[in-house]
Amino acid sequence: MIDITFDFTTDSFDYWKDFWENNDGLGAGNCDPDSSSPTLQEYHKQLWSKELPNGQWMMLEKGFGSEYFTWSGFRFGSDSIIVGFRYKRYRHIIEQVMNRVGDYKAYYEDLIRKSYTIGGMVIFPKHQNSINQNRGTNKLIADRWDLTLECIRKYYNGEDNPLMPIFMSDKAFFDLFVDFRGYVDFFFLQDCVTDDYSKVNIWDGQGDFSEDGLPKTVDDYFNYLDKEFEFLDARNKRIDEYCKEHGL
Repeated sequence: MIDITFDFTTDSFDYWKDFWENNDGLGAGNCDPDSSSPTLQEYHKQLWSKELPNGQWMMLEKGFGSEYFTWSGFRFGSDSIIVGFRYKRYRHIIEQVMNRVGDYKAYYEDLIRKSYTIGGMVIFPKHQNSINQNRGTNKLIADRWDLTLECIRKYYNGEDNPLMPIFMSDKAFFDLFVDFRGYVDFFFLQDCVTDDYSKVNIWDGQGDFSEDGLPKTVDDYFNYLDKEFEFLDARNKRIDEYCKEHGL
């Protein structure tokens, strides 16, 4: 049974070992739950093995490494969509957060454990120069899910966006969902868009890709986290309702 509260760091080998000694004291796990958690892999298989908006049935087959999931010529990998921005280039903001929250280690450990629940995970095509890689390295996106989804919306509308070249190379994947509404509904992302699916709810800034995607001030950072985790809670509830309805 799918447990929306299950923390995928708990069955990822040695994730928390020496956590705060890594990443120059900003903290980092010793493995990636996206590839290391067997529970996460099983949850992905159960959730996304279903009818696609184009009428096909996706039945994911589990494997290892680059063959994490396969189906009909596709290879898929897992990707976390909830971020805390503990980057070296963002240290000046993270240090301000640490000064505000008191026990910052407990604060961040709580955020990380919440973020590694099923509502914070998605799958993308897995290959060299993938969507997962590009949205993390492109400074206009900065690994933000709201901006990633805005790029996906623009793709389906035929509008240019920072991830358009990689999306075009994954056209066969996006064709599975027919349109933006189909993609959003398939992956339970309704709480990140308006009721009519015409806009993405942007969690910080204008969302026009005119500047670095990282929140500019510590107040902006906290506001971003509030909105991000509101979305996480709402998506977990949607997934839970679906699982109860379908006996997962």
